[in-house]
Amino acid sequence: MVPWRATDEGFVTPDNLDWYRRFAQGKPGVLVVEATGVRDIPSGPLLRIGDDRFIPGLRKLVEAVREASDGETLLFIQIIDFLSVRRRPEKVKYFQKFFKVNPQHRTQLAEITHDSRWLNAPENEVREYLCESSDEVLDLVLGERELETLRFGYRERVTDTDLEHIKTLPTELPGVFAAAARRAREAGFDGVELHYAHAYTMAGFLSSLNNRDDGYGGSMENRVRLPLEVFQRVRKEVGNDYVVGVRFLADEVIEGGSRIEDSRYYAVEFARAGFDFLSLSKGGKFEDAQQPKVGQAVYPYTGKSGYECMPTVLSDQIGPFGRSIPLVANIKASLNTAGFNVPVIAAGGITTFSQAEEILRKGQADIVGMARQALADPDWFTKVLLGYGNEVRRCTYTNYCEALDQAHRPVTCKLWDRVELDEPGASTVDDGRRRLVPPAWNRT
Repeated sequence: MVPWRATDEGFVTPDNLDWYRRFAQGKPGVLVVEATGVRDIPSGPLLRIGDDRFIPGLRKLVEAVREASDGETLLFIQIIDFLSVRRRPEKVKYFQKFFKVNPQHRTQLAEITHDSRWLNAPENEVREYLCESSDEVLDLVLGERELETLRFGYRERVTDTDLEHIKTLPTELPGVFAAAARRAREAGFDGVELHYAHAYTMAGFLSSLNNRDDGYGGSMENRVRLPLEVFQRVRKEVGNDYVVGVRFLADEVIEGGSRIEDSRYYAVEFARAGFDFLSLSKGGKFEDAQQPKVGQAVYPYTGKSGYECMPTVLSDQIGPFGRSIPLVANIKASLNTAGFNVPVIAAGGITTFSQAEEILRKGQADIVGMARQALADPDWFTKVLLGYGNEVRRCTYTNYCEALDQAHRPVTCKLWDRVELDEPGASTVDDGRRRLVPPAWNRT
């Protein structure tokens, strides 16, 4: 979970250390550090690992977790690449600064208005006219990607091979991920999780929407090619004695997107390649996201696919708990049938001991992961282990935390962020109205 606590340059802060130290106090088996950028590019207050200068701070984070968990918690770091996503522009700004007039626009305008002067009108007149036009006119004149940029903000895709930096991703990313994994090992992490899920670069290559014609798109065999090449470079860099796992989607939940048939194939290929674990998620895509307000960026967890990724208590008849478990069980069964026993991790709306234990008992997964429930109560693991399950602070799945993430504000939980604000040493935010980590658990 991205907590928005790094510096704007991507360095570890004291707040990052406090955050992960607090989770480590609950002594989970493994703690996975938030999605951390593999390239040395601006990305706001998100952790980065795209240069050696980030290693000292990450090493402090490792040391904090080791100390807080008494060495009992393994520490992985999730490493990710993402493409450019820009904020939704004001209409005037879009047409004045970003819109490029082409002959097709002129032809459409001439047909719509029955006025041939648009075929040779000055560009500034075309821009001004379109700026004042209705949505109905714009729907007829602008192309699909132009309309998207106007209404949602500009967003790059892995299929934009007319852009050189997108075209060369297959030659660039294996080395970039490998270097990031090497830094993770140098910093002391026990392993890395390659982020191939949701709305980001590697998921874009795995998606059924990837129609690149350079051998890295189209068929499932081609779509999985770069993800495997990235893994192979990472494995060569860190060695066979280092944990390398992957998080990918069991179902994209978007029109034309990958489904269970794709993910079963990917799972077998990942197991065959030698990944140490497979962590499965669902949805979380840009394609069906809600339209953002002007000045805000599109958020990939607001549409149907976003709901399936992080379902709320306001749900359908299935409910918010363990919605992805049937998919996970299906993929695990396919793996086992193919002769592979690589551990499969289930996550998403898992909140109680009995629920988690049932998943394992039924053989639906090998490992259970928690995000929002762990945020609600970092001591879940210790409480359950010691028989204090009745004291677990249960997540209510209202996605209060997700709303903070969407607003790029420090993420907290409503169940504890206004409790004991006067506690000595408690770090706060929003003029002291929210604490940044939950209070310590005092056993009754």
